[in-house]
Amino acid sequence: MQKNHDEIRQAVRENYSRVVENNANNCGCVTEDGNTCCAPESAESFYHISAKLGYSDSELQNIPEGANLGLGCGNPQAIAAIKKGETVLDLGSGAGFDVFLAANQLGDTGLAIGVDMTPKMISTARENARKGGYTNVEFRLGEIEYLPVADNSVDVVISNCVINLSPEKQKVFNEVFRVLKPGGRIAVSDVIATAVLPEKVLEDMALYSSCISGASTTDELETMLTQAGFTDIKISPKDESREFIREWAPGTTIHDYIVSAAIEARKP
Repeated sequence: MQKNHDEIRQAVRENYSRVVENNANNCGCVTEDGNTCCAPESAESFYHISAKLGYSDSELQNIPEGANLGLGCGNPQAIAAIKKGETVLDLGSGAGFDVFLAANQLGDTGLAIGVDMTPKMISTARENARKGGYTNVEFRLGEIEYLPVADNSVDVVISNCVINLSPEKQKVFNEVFRVLKPGGRIAVSDVIATAVLPEKVLEDMALYSSCISGASTTDELETMLTQAGFTDIKISPKDESREFIREWAPGTTIHDYIVSAAIEARKP
């Protein structure tokens, strides 16, 4: 039976609340009963997980302790081309990892905003900002389909393996288009479907909350971005990502169906 949108959002919210609670040993993915489902038996540290996703040593060493929860499926910083003084918005900002990395590039005149629908994540991110002495960041509670951000106010929107979690992706892209300034850009790392997902996978809420069941195809993403008004759309699959995706659901062949991709587009 297909879940309704609120059921999906609640499952995702509960999942990532548990990630905060279990962050000492969690790789960012938990089943409905609270057990980890994507960490190998001898789990790598969050540092090494993020390095595998494409983050550099210098990036990983210059963020507050506790900001990196080992989440994501790529490095949106690598394609965002962030400049000093810009306003950056991170969708699904978690404990603040990508927000702090963006803030490090923006300088005192820039602003990095994180939006997350999980209260525990927002509280954790705000505490991390306080501990790190960041004055150019904000964390706002909200859903990415209904962004608490003003029209035409953002230079670049980033996100790391979060848009796939939304049951209403067209609304997300419409909202991103709304908040971006003319000429603004989107730079996202997310999973895409490369084959039709089995029905059993599509109905599994634990797999949906783990960035698997909600993946869209390249064609679907291009259609949604175009309908939102974006141009210069570029979607670049990363076949090498199948190696770490294999660890998200050990004992399954899920890596045969999804892959991480860099998603870029511009608002005219």
